[in-house]
Amino acid sequence: MKHTYNIQGMTCGNCKASVEKYLSEVNNVTDVSVNLERGEAEITMSSHIDTNVFQKALPEKYLLTEKNVFTSVEPSSHEIEQEKSKLQQLKPLLLIIFYIVSASILLHYKNWSWDSFMLDFMGLFYIVFSFFKMLDLKGFPESFRMYDPLAKKVPAYGKVYPFIETGLGLMFLMRFEVNIALIITLIVLGITTIGVTKTLLDKKSIRCACLGTALKLPMTEATFIENAIMIVMAVLMLLNIF
Repeated sequence: MKHTYNIQGMTCGNCKASVEKYLSEVNNVTDVSVNLERGEAEITMSSHIDTNVFQKALPEKYLLTEKNVFTSVEPSSHEIEQEKSKLQQLKPLLLIIFYIVSASILLHYKNWSWDSFMLDFMGLFYIVFSFFKMLDLKGFPESFRMYDPLAKKVPAYGKVYPFIETGLGLMFLMRFEVNIALIITLIVLGITTIGVTKTLLDKKSIRCACLGTALKLPMTEATFIENAIMIVMAVLMLLNIF
């Protein structure tokens, strides 16, 4: 018999090879074929094997679920989390953005300036978001390259990305070489937005690494909107400068 399973957590060819190796070692498994792009594993077995057996055979970073199969067993904590509404899942992200907006407004409410507001918003945005990425510098690159095109091709980019965000945040807050920071913002967030858009169009279920790995956020339209806001602000600021 042959069954197809969804597998989350694979990011590269080595992951694909590892998953195939671990699953092939399960008793009664005769063949394993893993598709990295689709995040699927097709397993041929001589007799029925419970999904939990396959999950236990894999390292914790991988999540295996049977495709298009629904059972009446008690749901796992991961399944319960998936059932939450998008608003509930994105509550940490929305709260952080709310505080960043509020702080940016309060800094200039007496002498209002849209330019100053946008610069401080972008600066605080980068500083706060890079902070969460810094909490897990080892795990962040792996999650980031699941959807960022450049991080997929150049693994080192994922490792330095939190520091790039910190540097950009300081440049905006200190008003240091703002035009250069704006151009870098367009390039960096533009690349990420391409990856986010592709992920959303492919309807893949992966974790968003915008707040690092400390908070488990799903990749949703909110991630695209978040990047789009920063890109629009950068474009408006560049138009004012030039």
